[in-house]
Amino acid sequence: MDLETVKKYLEKGVGADGDDKNASIINGMPSRFFENFIMQGLHVDQIEKGRVLCSMKVPPRLLNAGNFLHGGATASLVDLVGSAVIYSYGGSTSGVSVEISITYLDAAYVGEEIEIEAKALRVGKTVAVVTVEFRKKKTGKIIAQGRHTKYLTVQSKM
Repeated sequence: MDLETVKKYLEKGVGADGDDKNASIINGMPSRFFENFIMQGLHVDQIEKGRVLCSMKVPPRLLNAGNFLHGGATASLVDLVGSAVIYSYGGSTSGVSVEISITYLDAAYVGEEIEIEAKALRVGKTVAVVTVEFRKKKTGKIIAQGRHTKYLTVQSKM
């Protein structure tokens, strides 16, 4: 691909005059829209301290160009569901991301039901580490595995 084609790919909403054609729509979206966009349809099946099990049917809005669950949506779910596991320890914050990694092993298609299981490996005073596994609900086949490390802010004792 030449550089101009790459630029056009990234600037889909920007016109030749430099105006962002989607700016008014995007700026008019509610606060925290992205989390709702990703998590709508997510059901919590089980929750306990250190473990959260969710399920959802893959919606069309989360598909990539290949018509299967987008890797970015998967990464966002690792972040969001993984953070819920940290909250299950009773804290008021889930911290900030230090590192996140995802291994993609299979695809999930529109309408397919998946399970998302998050487990805490460690939740300490300043660092939390969680794993998040995505499986096809019908077969148990692993779709993706994520690992997320977060820095937990130290609570003031004053």
